[in-house]
Amino acid sequence: MTASVPQLVALLDGSLVDVDTPLLRADDLGVVRGDGVFDVASCRNGRVTDLEAHLERLATSAHILSLPEPDLAGYARAVDALVDAWDWEAHPEATVRLVETRGPEHGGEPTCWAMMQPVPDSVRREREGVRVVVLDRGHEAEETSELPWLLPGAKSLSYGINMAAKRWAKAHGADDAIFVTPSGLLLEGPTSALVVDLDGELVTPRQDGILPSTTLRTLVDAAPEAGLQVRFAHLQREALAGVRGAWLLSSGRILAPIVSIDGAELPISPLHPTLRKLLAVPGA
Repeated sequence: MTASVPQLVALLDGSLVDVDTPLLRADDLGVVRGDGVFDVASCRNGRVTDLEAHLERLATSAHILSLPEPDLAGYARAVDALVDAWDWEAHPEATVRLVETRGPEHGGEPTCWAMMQPVPDSVRREREGVRVVVLDRGHEAEETSELPWLLPGAKSLSYGINMAAKRWAKAHGADDAIFVTPSGLLLEGPTSALVVDLDGELVTPRQDGILPSTTLRTLVDAAPEAGLQVRFAHLQREALAGVRGAWLLSSGRILAPIVSIDGAELPISPLHPTLRKLLAVPGA
């Protein structure tokens, strides 16, 4: 096991496997073609946040890719084993990744496992603010929704474009990116959902061609406690110039305020402390 980054791996029967133990064949389609699905849930002090929602999204992703239906009870067993074995005192925050590949190229059972690892310091620092660039995704959201072979709404292992976008952002002095359509509609980040504060109203892009975010769903459900609501709407890129603040939401960093867009400073919304409490961001 790698000493510098503690990690645990569990199989669906609930058994733990050393992270250095090979699990995949060389011809596994998850490796050679990115043919598989995954999901990531946040874990804090022995509790997995919204595990059922993540299992449901894993099943939805598998259905979109025509993969075998995931053994959700098996994934739950694997997660329980990881939670029981994790050193929560040393690492009170972690993420658990659920993975299913199509398996060997010439036929066979899918390869399935769950892995737990600590939330990196770099991700926790992003909760204080992220700089973003806006990148053209190259096609409209509605076009993606109408073309099922583009896998709209699936969290697949084919993450090359998403990772390339984040590398581009970092190479150009930013931390992350926001995708926009050719017509100027805002979408999401490579690994996150976008929410903006428009004159005290929380607004997020409509979900056409966008992966449903479990963290965003938590905010939608919790917002009424603070007298707020989250509205889904078409947002043009120009709207960013007039917002009181904006955030990227994801399972790992949970809530990251955007502090600059394409080099232009952005204020942190006065609603930020409220959203931190609603999402139970550590330290809030």
